Amino acid sequence: MTGGQIFTILVVLFAVVTVMRGVRIVPQGEEWVIERLGKYFATFMPGLNFMIPYIDNVAQRVVTKDIMLDVPQQEVITRDNALLVVNAITFVKITNPVKAVYGIVNFADGIRNLVMTALRSIIGEMELDQALSSRDQIKARLRESIANEVLDWGLTVKSVEIQDIKPSPSMQKAMEMQAAAERQRKATVTTAEGDKQSMILQAEARLEAAKRDAEAQVTLANASAQAIKLVTETLGDREGPMAYLLGEKYIKMLEKMTASQNGKFVVLPADIQDTVRGLLGKRAG
Repeated sequence: MTGGQIFTILVVLFAVVTVMRGVRIVPQGEEWVIERLGKYFATFMPGLNFMIPYIDNVAQRVVTKDIMLDVPQQEVITRDNALLVVNAITFVKITNPVKAVYGIVNFADGIRNLVMTALRSIIGEMELDQALSSRDQIKARLRESIANEVLDWGLTVKSVEIQDIKPSPSMQKAMEMQAAAERQRKATVTTAEGDKQSMILQAEARLEAAKRDAEAQVTLANASAQAIKLVTETLGDREGPMAYLLGEKYIKMLEKMTASQNGKFVVLPADIQDTVRGLLGKRAG
């Protein structure tokens, strides 16, 4: 191969490389920031674009699709000095590639730091219970607090999601102990209330029984008085009714004695009426 042929091949290769460097195809979902002699020159949109080889340079290929940034887990202290562990995910979109390239060295790290700082500030103003139950409120305030900050970087915050917010291991243990103590307190109160109610019911039952006994005694006394009156009116003397009543009670007592397991043979006196009358006579005497 002669020197002329080698030179021709080199010229052809140089021309091919030059054309390849001058013709650029930008894929959908990307925008390329072009510099000319070290200075921003243009932004290539998706499709076929042309640039001057060796003078123009692709400074950065910027993704214009939504970008998901994972915010590292961090510990946050609430207003009542409770320690929480929080992490989040941020969805952003580059709306101005030039600002994203020249406005900050690394926009991803910048957004992560903004979110972490805002989270500490927002949760630090809340009590523990409020922080654990106010995810939507935290998300709204978080997005609002960083939205204006990233405008200078050519970014738009699409959404901020709280992945997890929970007490630290030591705080969780303390909360479990507190919950157990609260359950024990409620159980004690319930038991005491039950005992109190039981005592009240027992006292009311005793009172009702006493009232019923008193009423029964009054009723029996009235019945006895009525019985004496009727017997007196029938027999027409004073000893007869008393003998009748005492005899009736005597017979009932004997029935109880014979019904008992320890009962013995009982011999009734034939002159039981005279006996009763004699008792009455002795009392009268």
